[in-house]
Amino acid sequence: MTSERTPVVSDRQQKIISLIEWMNAIVRAIAQPSLTQLVLRLGLAIPFWRSGVLKWDSFLQLNDTAILLFSSEFQLHLPGGPYPFPAPAATAFAAGSAEILLPILLVLGLATRAAALGLLMMTLIVQLTVPDGWPLHLTWAAMALGIMAWGPGRMSLDHFIK
Repeated sequence: MTSERTPVVSDRQQKIISLIEWMNAIVRAIAQPSLTQLVLRLGLAIPFWRSGVLKWDSFLQLNDTAILLFSSEFQLHLPGGPYPFPAPAATAFAAGSAEILLPILLVLGLATRAAALGLLMMTLIVQLTVPDGWPLHLTWAAMALGIMAWGPGRMSLDHFIK
């Protein structure tokens, strides 16, 4: 026969356990899942939006700087490269359009997982273009993956459409 012992917890250990449980309750109250998902969506949308608005002069009119960047400055750093972007004007237009549309979808929480996937793909291309920016790009990728994994949350149009 084996007898199971109940671990003895001292008064000091019990106070520490109570303090940890109290702190965890505070964290759970502050970091509600829907609030966290909203903040993730906003955090990912903002840098892409800010980059996107800089590429446009007016509705569907890219500025010269955006086209110049994709024509001469931006290069894809692939093995054997770097290589220029194909069709720089079309690439600049596509990137500028995505940097406006996808953040809007994220903020609204509409087609959220698809928008996050699009920004994850853009992040991968940005990483190939600016390899030294990997710490920031890794953060963007983590936010996009979190949104894709856990969805938009209750504070989204996707939630109300279901």
